[in-house]
Amino acid sequence: MAERTYDNASQQRGFALAFLLAGHELQGLSPSDIAKALKVNPPLITRDLHNLTQVGAVEKIETTGRYRLGPRLVRVALAHLAAMDEAEKQLAHIKNKYSRES
Repeated sequence: MAERTYDNASQQRGFALAFLLAGHELQGLSPSDIAKALKVNPPLITRDLHNLTQVGAVEKIETTGRYRLGPRLVRVALAHLAAMDEAEKQLAHIKNKYSRES
């Protein structure tokens, strides 16, 4: 029986595109720069940028036509960071509670 694969090239490319945009928040990247970096045809990047923009993961910088990470994706990262900080506080509280003398 053949092994199943759940890989989806479009989804993989979308994540790669988002990871590529990290670090380019001010100037962004042009669609052609993205296509070159990901080694794919520009029409695929146009489609990916459209879809990622629709869900707020990417935004177009109107003055330059370049793209950067969108507010929604950044908010997800910030929420994750806040949750990790809260977990660290809770763990520190528990460690403190069990390390004190009664």
